[in-house]
Amino acid sequence: MLKVLIVDDEVLERKALTKIINSSSLDVMVMGEAPNGRKAIEMAEELKPDIIFMDIKMPGIDGVQAVKEIKKRNHGIRFIMVSAFNTFEYAKEVMQQGVKEYILKPSRKQDILESLQRVSTEIHEEKKSMREKQSLVENLDRAVSIAQKEWVSSLIMNQVQDISFDEWSQLLGVEMNSGYIMLCSLLPKVKGELDVQIKQDFYLWLKEVLRTIVKKEEVMIGPMTASQVPVLFLSQQLLEKAHFKTSAQQTIESLLSSFSKKQMNADLRIGVGLPYSQGHELNKSYHEAVVALEHLLKTTNRKYLFSSKQGAAEMPSLSDLLEIEKKLLEGVRQGDLNQVMFIFDSFVTKLNGNKGLKAAVVKKSFDELFILLSRMMHDLGIHFEGSLGFDEIDDTNTILEQGKAHLLSVVKHVQLWRNSHAKGMLHKAKEYIENHYADSITLEQVAEYVELSPFYLSKLFKDRFGMTFIDYVTEVRIKQAKLEMVDASKSLKEICYSVGYKDPNYFSRVFKKQTGLSPSEFRRETAG
Repeated sequence: MLKVLIVDDEVLERKALTKIINSSSLDVMVMGEAPNGRKAIEMAEELKPDIIFMDIKMPGIDGVQAVKEIKKRNHGIRFIMVSAFNTFEYAKEVMQQGVKEYILKPSRKQDILESLQRVSTEIHEEKKSMREKQSLVENLDRAVSIAQKEWVSSLIMNQVQDISFDEWSQLLGVEMNSGYIMLCSLLPKVKGELDVQIKQDFYLWLKEVLRTIVKKEEVMIGPMTASQVPVLFLSQQLLEKAHFKTSAQQTIESLLSSFSKKQMNADLRIGVGLPYSQGHELNKSYHEAVVALEHLLKTTNRKYLFSSKQGAAEMPSLSDLLEIEKKLLEGVRQGDLNQVMFIFDSFVTKLNGNKGLKAAVVKKSFDELFILLSRMMHDLGIHFEGSLGFDEIDDTNTILEQGKAHLLSVVKHVQLWRNSHAKGMLHKAKEYIENHYADSITLEQVAEYVELSPFYLSKLFKDRFGMTFIDYVTEVRIKQAKLEMVDASKSLKEICYSVGYKDPNYFSRVFKKQTGLSPSEFRRETAG
């Protein structure tokens, strides 16, 4: 209901206006009356009215002066000017203040209500527009968040080879020239598994606090896997490897300080990779962050660690390993056993080519590979509990055999999932939608329920049903609306809300697009 303030130095005029307005069928109510301009300024500040009926000619501060003063403090208030003086100069002065309505004393009831109706309609339209804009912003933020997760996941898995910083810059609208990965790991304070709610709270906290510490366009947060969250930092400057630590360290210190105040029943550890000036090289930064975090978790007195290149000479060519990892991941994703085994044998050949290779180095290579595999399977919604099982093994050949056996079991598990599990997850998703279509349902909610990534669930819908997730939700809602329209006792507005729409006008547009008829036309046809 809109609030109205009446301002007039004549008490009878105020009372008459109040009676006309409060007895009308309009969604308005007089909340106060002011006898002069000065009192009107005070009451406008106190009551925050939506509309003010303002008499122009009053002793002391007149109506025009009062409008100017009130607009300085609250630009959104609408004014209807009331005056016995039908002169152009008065009208011109209030119009300069943005006032569009002007009625004369003595005012006819019809003139008062018509003027009030026009202003009320304008206010409601503006509020509706603001709600739609806010909803659009929220939906856009949600979409950007999902897209960022997928970008970071693709980068980590080395699936984005051709993206440059110029392309990142175009996507973000800000020039970017370098970047690095920070890997945040949440650890239980006592031995055991972290509670799911703690993980969710941590992820939401991390997103929020990073965007207060770092500019929004300079940070992208990846998906959480095994209590670890990769964060991509982008910079407009070319970060020198010897000097980028300063800004990264400030970010980390702020994170740790905020985390300690959050009082979660967990600890935070952070590994940081080196910065790179080519988009396709950011995968290296992730690998470095993984290694840094592994070293960090072996100590008890440090909370973060930057990557060091010490010992890198023991490793085979990094570019060779990254290329093999990429092909292995894609082979596993496709469930192509022959391809995976062929690539793995090439991997083993390269490792065996280094005669001085130590078992610890081979273990490290496998650790990184299977972390990536675990992350990929998590994003696909595949649960696999198999263990590597060579923690205590020091023989290189035994480690390679164990690694191959583990990889073989992973591929077979993916094959089974591709043949049956995806279908089951889609059925589960459809059931969830059919039971929750009346709620503000989102792709992320359903994806979380069926334990698939939003990206993959969306892809499955398109592949299996030939329609998007939103199209399917719309189809379910409109189908239900048609069923409810048979009940003549239900209003169209009531049906609109019951099937999950908040705006009857939007519901009407969607319904007509789906059926070719408006809701009222459809009801008439079915009733006939």
